[in-house]
Amino acid sequence: MDARLDLFASPVTGKAFKHLMAAGKAVKESSLPAATQELVSLRVSQINACAVCIDMHTKEATAAGETAVRLNLVTAWREATVFTEAERAALELAEQGTRTADAAGGVDDEVWARAALHYDEEQLNALVLLIGFMNLANRLNVITRQPAGDYVPGSFH
Repeated sequence: MDARLDLFASPVTGKAFKHLMAAGKAVKESSLPAATQELVSLRVSQINACAVCIDMHTKEATAAGETAVRLNLVTAWREATVFTEAERAALELAEQGTRTADAAGGVDDEVWARAALHYDEEQLNALVLLIGFMNLANRLNVITRQPAGDYVPGSFH
């Protein structure tokens, strides 16, 4: 499969990506646990069927020491026993924040309250930014049909 556009060749997207990458770096450097960041990035990408981001975040998480069992169970996190309560709260927030059209009213108060039990205000800010950022990245990649499979961990650091 060939991409519809080379997003990295355009001056417009190049300029925008520079700012987006800076925003992504700020989230990555936040106190939100790295494992949580990768799990949330993976789950949002699964919901949006973004193959290139699924490829990227699976490989980044693996390179950071994440287990295959946990990565394979992200799609079924509710039934899986391998996630902490904090990770479960983040995954639930990610799902409702991604499926805004399906979750009438967006993120409900109970989901927000569960996340707030486990994450401080800085971490919640990072989590919200990450969910929004991943939805944007997923949509750019899906719309332009970016191919997946050849991502090398560390390519965007």
